Amino acid sequence: MSGQPSALTGMAAYAAAIAAELTEAVRGIDPAQAEAFAEALDGAANVFTAGAGRSGLMGKALAMRLMHSGSAAHVVGETTTPGIGPGDLLVIGSGSGETRTLVPMAEKARELGADVAVVTLKPDSTLARLATLVVRLPGASKSRDGDNYATIQPMGSLFEQTLLLFYDASVLRLMQRRELDTNRMYGKHANLE
Repeated sequence: MSGQPSALTGMAAYAAAIAAELTEAVRGIDPAQAEAFAEALDGAANVFTAGAGRSGLMGKALAMRLMHSGSAAHVVGETTTPGIGPGDLLVIGSGSGETRTLVPMAEKARELGADVAVVTLKPDSTLARLATLVVRLPGASKSRDGDNYATIQPMGSLFEQTLLLFYDASVLRLMQRRELDTNRMYGKHANLE
């Protein structure tokens, strides 16, 4: 990818370029880290998701699918979110691994005996150092500071999209581990809408 959207024309060309970037990015996910993440999701008493901005939205999507798969899943900051403790897992998505609002959450979760999984571009970041489990996603950071990862997309889009794909793939692995199919999961779908 050239890194310049002006080289492409039309929505279909942009969509194809994004799909190609995502295909390349997911090839760079470490299978052992991915499996450890699925195991952590499967073994947690409660799963809490957190992230800032679009990464937080991807965390909400994960929490929803975890609930559909039978997990007790919660989004940090929602009014119905219970307290965290031993046996629980806090999942944080942060490209930089330095998001100032998320660092105290990780510290508090660890203090209270919970595990912390951080999905990030930066495995040497503050959040990664606080984590019990780190998954490194390939991609470009918002600032592009020190990055050599080519993308036509602005800011953290590639990370956020890869994060959603990784979370969805983790749910598929969890479904496999729990012998679930979409019909069984649909029984937990919202029915007041």
